Amino acid sequence: MSCIGANIRKIRTVKKLSQAAFAELFGLARPSVGAWEEGRAEPKTYTLIQIAQHFGVSVDLLLTKELTVNDLLHFDIYQHQRHAAQLVPLTLPTPDKHENLTPYVRASHFLEYGMRCQDPLWMATLPLLTLPHGLGPITRAFEVATSEMTQSGGSGLRPRDVVVAARIDWMATATATATATATVLPLNRLYAVVLRSGPLIRRLAGFRSGATLLLKADNPDYPACEVPVGEALEIWEVHAVLTAPPTPPAVLDERVARLEAQVAKLLAVGTTSTL
Repeated sequence: MSCIGANIRKIRTVKKLSQAAFAELFGLARPSVGAWEEGRAEPKTYTLIQIAQHFGVSVDLLLTKELTVNDLLHFDIYQHQRHAAQLVPLTLPTPDKHENLTPYVRASHFLEYGMRCQDPLWMATLPLLTLPHGLGPITRAFEVATSEMTQSGGSGLRPRDVVVAARIDWMATATATATATATVLPLNRLYAVVLRSGPLIRRLAGFRSGATLLLKADNPDYPACEVPVGEALEIWEVHAVLTAPPTPPAVLDERVARLEAQVAKLLAVGTTSTL
């Protein structure tokens, strides 16, 4: 019996993706994901390959083995514990030679980044982008994973866009009051707040109970969340966006569009006839 339904549910849970957000990654309809998880259907071969490539697992594992968190992280927790005492603060290249080199974190690596962002050996494996941003030597580029920050009409951040951010010196705010925190983190700006579960790209809307951040999505379909500053591994302020080319519409969307156009023509003909 195939394990694909249970594995998709596990991937969504680990990556903190709703069925709708998961479906959006691959240009699918949300009910398809529900059908897979309930065992009523299975993804087509092409979609299965896309899922495997996106999350860095083999098709064979998706089909035959119930995945664990370690499988999804590609990460030996015991090895990490052995090296934990040797970890040192990350030092990027000196600004006079490499001030425009920005480590790039793909959406498929968000969870692993949350686990290993303080490991300089792993950080050295990230690809580097050369960008004329002038934000200083310590920057990050994060791929947008979901439509949380996509506004009505399709404006705002969309999946596959890339945000470029500068590091915020947030350590002093971990035990600070809301007033002190607001000085370091101005409201209504976009931030990438790195948690153990990975980067969360949201707009700072306010503070709760001292130094607890109220983070809102620009998309009203996503609820706001509260994050204590002390739980943040890193905080980055977004300064620029690299817009990804639009994704071609899914085949189902194209069919629906054609049907709507045909219905509109029939209605127009019917109206003309009655006149």
